[in-house]
Amino acid sequence: MRSMSAPASAREPVKQFIEHLRVQRRLSENTLKSYRTDLYQLQDFLGGSSPGLIKAKQSDLRAFLAAHHLQISARSMCRKLAAIRGFYRFARQREWLKDSPADKIRSPAVPRNLPTFLDRDEVSGLLASLDSKTDLGLRDRALVEMLYATGIRVSELVGMNLQDADLKERTIRVTGKGNKERLVPFGRQALGALRGYLPARERLLTKSKKGSTPAVFLNRLGGRLSARSVRRLLDKAIVKAGILLDISPHVLRHTFATHLLQAGADLRAIQELLGHASLSVTQGYTHVEVKQLLEVYDRTHPRARAANERLEGEKE
Repeated sequence: MRSMSAPASAREPVKQFIEHLRVQRRLSENTLKSYRTDLYQLQDFLGGSSPGLIKAKQSDLRAFLAAHHLQISARSMCRKLAAIRGFYRFARQREWLKDSPADKIRSPAVPRNLPTFLDRDEVSGLLASLDSKTDLGLRDRALVEMLYATGIRVSELVGMNLQDADLKERTIRVTGKGNKERLVPFGRQALGALRGYLPARERLLTKSKKGSTPAVFLNRLGGRLSARSVRRLLDKAIVKAGILLDISPHVLRHTFATHLLQAGADLRAIQELLGHASLSVTQGYTHVEVKQLLEVYDRTHPRARAANERLEGEKE
């Protein structure tokens, strides 16, 4: 292998790697920021120099990770390790080094948190709590209907523009993580709510001091609605609906996926609708399917049914 020197500037190797991720992988700015921070922390740990980063040994990386493992979650530790592994793969491709010192470092086990979701009655109660007599109420109903009907992220919802929605075909074009586009269908209930909101949107737009905006969902001043505002309005609706859960807007995404799975939707179809890069992420929703299978088993298998009947008899 031809030997090459890493860039002279101390931060240059990391900068080149981040730019590679931005252009080639099209990762989100939040991910790029996290990776940059992780790698600068490693570089500082190794003495702050570019040669220190390139010449690091596996023991140096283990020492760095060990210095952080009590301060951050297992999920954050996995992200740090992903950034480090990615950088050294990139460095190997650039021939700054021969072998990656990160290849044999195992990722920590991440506890699997089952998604929280609303049942159908809770969704109905949430929608019923929204006041459709005001412009903001019409907006709130439309956005909750869209979140539940499509499973899109809140960032994707507030980023929606008018040209992204095809009301005739009942689809929206969504730009997700890594600037990847996908087409997501929505149902007639969401269509009705969206059509009911559009005249209210025009009225809200007249209050804007910045002129016209392509944003679908507007705030009370006629500007694009923020993700934080969606969280606040959902908090109020949850309290009004009497739902005893501390939930985020993301729960509507979980609810969308869970209800599709309960109705028999294919896991890969749900993956496409959610915009998950990996099927393993979508598989987190199969806990519902397993629960349903156990219920069906208890009702139908002769041995399980006999045991249940015996227990009922003992109670009597």
